[in-house]
Amino acid sequence: MEELEGRFSTKALEDFRLIDEAVNNNNEQAFAKLMQRYKRPVYHMILKMVRNVDDAEDLTIESFAKAFKSLHRFKKDFTFSTWLFRIATNNTIDHIRKKKLNTLSISNTFTDDNGEGVSIDVEDENPNPQEEAIKAQKEELIQVFVDKLPPKYQKLVRLRYFNELSYEEIAAEIEAPLGTVKAQLHRARELMFEMVKNKREHI
Repeated sequence: MEELEGRFSTKALEDFRLIDEAVNNNNEQAFAKLMQRYKRPVYHMILKMVRNVDDAEDLTIESFAKAFKSLHRFKKDFTFSTWLFRIATNNTIDHIRKKKLNTLSISNTFTDDNGEGVSIDVEDENPNPQEEAIKAQKEELIQVFVDKLPPKYQKLVRLRYFNELSYEEIAAEIEAPLGTVKAQLHRARELMFEMVKNKREHI
């Protein structure tokens, strides 16, 4: 650690110590401390990108789950925050790409007033291989937590994460008030955050 002291800030060095504790000693408090330090800034960064509170909370869970699952591969060539934010950013970009309409440009025989050919965009509902891979990775990541949840939360989480339904669609599906759905999914997310912090026990 001494050779790193001149290159990194005190906070970065503390992160390195926590990572060593988490990886080498499976110290749950070290995982919790890392999450406590960065949960809010990661969430706010993601929120700026997706502009949706529910998606931002979901993506924050996914980002920490991915980071903690790969923590043993972290190299002290740069700060933990840089590494974590890169994971969170890439995960969010994948989400944004997936949410955008996939369109096929089709040229028809019509022309506009200037004699230019007119093209129309038709939505392609078939996911491409990259999207399929992203969805499969996301499902695999979250599945490890779902089975650990109390039964009353499991269906809600599957509808939200795997079926990708909105809160309103989930409320209609299970015939429950929207407020109840939001409250229970919020609680389910809190439980999953706890499992992410203690992820060595669950993955």
